[in-house]
Amino acid sequence: MNLGIKDEDFLRAEKIPMTKREIRILTLALARVGGADIIADIGAGTGSLSIEAAKFSPDSNIFAIEKNPDAVNLLKQNVKKFSADNITIIHGEASQVLKNFSQIDVALIGGSGGKIEQILDAVNKKLKIDGRIAANFIAIQTLSISLEWLRRHKNYHYEVIQVQVNHLKKIGAYDMAQASNPIYILTAEKLRDD
Repeated sequence: MNLGIKDEDFLRAEKIPMTKREIRILTLALARVGGADIIADIGAGTGSLSIEAAKFSPDSNIFAIEKNPDAVNLLKQNVKKFSADNITIIHGEASQVLKNFSQIDVALIGGSGGKIEQILDAVNKKLKIDGRIAANFIAIQTLSISLEWLRRHKNYHYEVIQVQVNHLKKIGAYDMAQASNPIYILTAEKLRDD
């Protein structure tokens, strides 16, 4: 299946975040998702990123981790709607849930609940050598904390891009750009310790 499920195809609820289509496509491409990866989607929200990954990479095992019980219910509905059978939903705090994993190939971080350092610490313990992290941030403070964490952990190669997506909206006789929030996408690859 191709990447790019329409945003309106997902079931939505107020105050439950969803990674938008263009950001999902970039995030999965930059994380190099594919094959038979073990993927942890941390702060899965509506499940849009997990479902996109599941449909694009059907041989992967995706674990959608979400602490908000309302989001977990919505996530279950979306997984069922899209018949995403390679997704396992886990209700709980990511830093605790990850303790039960042996290893992961990819960590997708969509939400951190103000605990990005604890999440990165937990991911680091389980991420394979050559494993990838792809994290999406709206707040520059969370990005800054993540960059400081990566600078302390020298066995990661990382990069950050900022993405601004605009959609044209018809207003009278004109088509005008309607902007979405700019998003920072941080990607990091775990290297061997020297």
